[in-house]
Amino acid sequence: MDRPALVAYARDSIARGSKSFALASKLFDAQTRERAWLLYAWCRKCDDLADGQDMGHGMSAVTDAHARVAYIRAQTQAALAGEPTDDPAFAALALVAAECRLPHGYIFDVIDGFDLDAEEWRPRHERDLYQYCYHVAGAVGLLMAIVMGVDPHDDETLDRACDLGLAFQLANIARDLSEDDSVGRCYLPTEWLAEMDVPPGQHMKPWLRSQLVPLAARLADRSEAHEASARVGAEKLPFRARWAVLAAAGIYGDIAREVRKRGAGAWDHRVITTRGQKMGWLAKSAWQAARHPDPVSREGLWTRPRKARPAG
Repeated sequence: MDRPALVAYARDSIARGSKSFALASKLFDAQTRERAWLLYAWCRKCDDLADGQDMGHGMSAVTDAHARVAYIRAQTQAALAGEPTDDPAFAALALVAAECRLPHGYIFDVIDGFDLDAEEWRPRHERDLYQYCYHVAGAVGLLMAIVMGVDPHDDETLDRACDLGLAFQLANIARDLSEDDSVGRCYLPTEWLAEMDVPPGQHMKPWLRSQLVPLAARLADRSEAHEASARVGAEKLPFRARWAVLAAAGIYGDIAREVRKRGAGAWDHRVITTRGQKMGWLAKSAWQAARHPDPVSREGLWTRPRKARPAG
């Protein structure tokens, strides 16, 4: 597929896979928007393959998890090496990786997160939870920042970009506790569950909802702290990219805030942001993008591991 065809494929992928991200992406300039779509298409395909779902919907337990991750890894390696692949999503990644010189190490950090799920990994401590969130979302934040023009050596700004991915994933975990439980997954650290006297594997039992509420609120609080940090980093972006990031931060942040607000009823119906709420954030974030953000220190926040920087 040539570039226009890959862009069209990626545009359809984000339109079907995430109304929130699709709406926020319209705020980018044309080139950045297309590149963001291309990266999203690869992320969406990998998520769908690993989780047995279609465009982010209908997650189901899979019996060949390791084989699926091996396929994702092999197709990604082939695409980045300029070799033919089975699916346009991998060609889309190859295109955006070449255009933006994406560090390949961050790409494979994302795939390492799928390996954790394939191994039926569970976090024991809060630091384990953050390590998982880094792989499945924080590393995506790093890639997106570079797509938006951040220097791959600007670690301070990249840490803030990683924070946005962490904020998104913590919000996801709080919202999706019931859905994850239906396929045998739990991302609440076992030390948190022990703190609330919740037996492993029993956290979604109706009679334990009251113990679950403070843990979901803790996830929402952590999400909000990383969102605030990410807003500071957005100042380094061009105006339209900053506007898009702040809109996405607000839209997704509202998911965590709504989970916290609903308390024990947070999992009766899936928390979403309405179109009206999304449009409200588009307007509010335009005003925010035109102002200097309030200074927010990263002191005390989890920080991604530093390692040798891979070539892009």
